[in-house]
Amino acid sequence: MGNFHPTIKHHHDFNAERDCKALKKACKGLGTDEKAIIEILANRSSEQRQEIKLKYKTLYGKDLESVLKSELSGHFEKTALALLDRPCEFDAKELRKAMKGAGSNESLLIQILCTRANQQIRNIKESYKKLFGRDLEADVHSETSGYFRKILISLLQANRDEGLDIDKDLAGQDAKRLYEAGEARWGTDESEFNVILATRNYMQLRATFKAYEILHGKNIEDAIKSETSGDLKKAYLTIAQCTKDAQGYFAKRLYKAMKGAGTDEDMLIRILVTRAEIDLETIKQRYQELYKKSLADAIKSDTSGDFCRLLLALLH
Repeated sequence: MGNFHPTIKHHHDFNAERDCKALKKACKGLGTDEKAIIEILANRSSEQRQEIKLKYKTLYGKDLESVLKSELSGHFEKTALALLDRPCEFDAKELRKAMKGAGSNESLLIQILCTRANQQIRNIKESYKKLFGRDLEADVHSETSGYFRKILISLLQANRDEGLDIDKDLAGQDAKRLYEAGEARWGTDESEFNVILATRNYMQLRATFKAYEILHGKNIEDAIKSETSGDLKKAYLTIAQCTKDAQGYFAKRLYKAMKGAGTDEDMLIRILVTRAEIDLETIKQRYQELYKKSLADAIKSDTSGDFCRLLLALLH
């Protein structure tokens, strides 16, 4: 997916025991020392936070999560707890949340399943099983239908080619197949779209989309918009956008989360927490390029208090 950078890396001078003591102290007595909690959680890698959790339980016979739960509240608490999960566990919990109760949150399914790489999807499936004793694929199957279900199930196979090779001939053939499956006839043959969007490597897909534009004078997003609707359209567009510019896709989601009245805090948490160790530094750059405003400034004007401080700490 090109050249991208995280904001959180391994903390060099890491000492799990020292961090545990600092956290214990931060949660003791009257009032909580939120600054100390932010300092630790936002400056350790996911791996290191796992070590802290284990060490905390070893030292104090208590779960760090439950301690933080009793000390913190609101979106700040949500973000802190999200940071204590492995990214795949956090994604698994979000997916479960999206499918529990009446009706499912399709856009949440799309946001996770259409943007994760093979290994991430494998890890999510495993975590889902471990956390809930349920099968993710079976749950997705029972919550969705039609071609939308098919694309999600295809992606859940985590079978995308991960090479970087581009086969020019195949790109031309695929572009032709996408065209013939879509605009060239009544009704769209989504199965062609599914196969191509769910299995080709990202470089190959980019080449296919270019070929499509050259052949048919319109970009793939426009074709998807005119040929599909609803959740299927959203899923295809997400895959297309992530293929062309994944960091741009996340920058746009962040912008959308803060636009207009009311903020989608869950979206902010989800993106910053899950991308911090992958490409958040690059997402920041794309945000600046797209909106001529820094992501930090946008977050500052849209959130407040410890929640704001924790998000800003994740950006550095």
